[in-house]
Amino acid sequence: MNCKEDQKVSISTFGKEVCQGLSAAPKYLSSKYFYDQIGDALFQKIMALPEYYLTRAEYDIFKTNASAIVQSFDKNQEGFDLIELGAGDGKKTKILLHELQHSHYDFTYMPVDISQNAIDGLVENLNQEMPGIAVKGQIGEYFEVLDRLHHMSDRKKVIMVLGSNIGNLLHARAIQFLQKLRQAMHEDDLLFMGFDQKKHPQKILDAYNDPTGVTAAFNKNVLTRINKEFNANFDLDQFMHWETYDPETGTAKSYLVSKKEQTVHIHDLSLQVNFKSWESIHTEISQKYDDDIVEWLAEESGLQILDFFTDKDSDYKNYIMTKTI
Repeated sequence: MNCKEDQKVSISTFGKEVCQGLSAAPKYLSSKYFYDQIGDALFQKIMALPEYYLTRAEYDIFKTNASAIVQSFDKNQEGFDLIELGAGDGKKTKILLHELQHSHYDFTYMPVDISQNAIDGLVENLNQEMPGIAVKGQIGEYFEVLDRLHHMSDRKKVIMVLGSNIGNLLHARAIQFLQKLRQAMHEDDLLFMGFDQKKHPQKILDAYNDPTGVTAAFNKNVLTRINKEFNANFDLDQFMHWETYDPETGTAKSYLVSKKEQTVHIHDLSLQVNFKSWESIHTEISQKYDDDIVEWLAEESGLQILDFFTDKDSDYKNYIMTKTI
């Protein structure tokens, strides 16, 4: 069932992770591979869904607190680099960019995303909408880009991770991620990070399992990509999207579940994948937090919380952190 080791062509990182995940027990695939041009468009639709509160909550935080947020970034207006990991379309960030531009801050915006399509679209859009802003888009996975941060200038950095992207990591890996962020930070650098808060379990379930099926299509896009990029024969109609949420751990999980016993051939990876009836592929986690958990994560990572901003319903919080001395 494993991919052949003697392939004449090298396998991409995506291909290697498909081999590993679909050869494992239980099976899994990474949610980062939901995203391509189709996946980006589907996620835009998700963010507009009435059930998906996360984007609206963070957007409201920025609209209400834009001035206070940018002041916290550069109180002495000495200049800084604003580095956003997982920038997407930048809709929320534009609120802060407008405020920074309006208040004449000296800054360079550096959006980072795994999706070439997303970065190209964002940079082009910003050049048209806010031509006076210095924008330097970067493509790559978070940890790859974090390694590059060591080689950047000594100018102050404000690292942003919005959309509760940290929630895609279980606590142990979240601490590793935060520790790597800390290693990339100088003494005066800041981390501005969004954390989705614990709330009514049904509200969380609805956010990841909308009745129109957009979220299901988004999850299934990883199978579409495997079909397209590795010459596979996944029948998407024979897989269903399933969401769970554990209020004790604060962990929401997404699965694709095989409706029947079936075999999938991934020809370009020389991989045959056998599914039992109702066997699952784990595709994503979305962790939820409270203040105690965030404070614990920060302490374990060598960071300290300076302040936070929240929406009117306290559904979501953006925390400002710095390195502990």
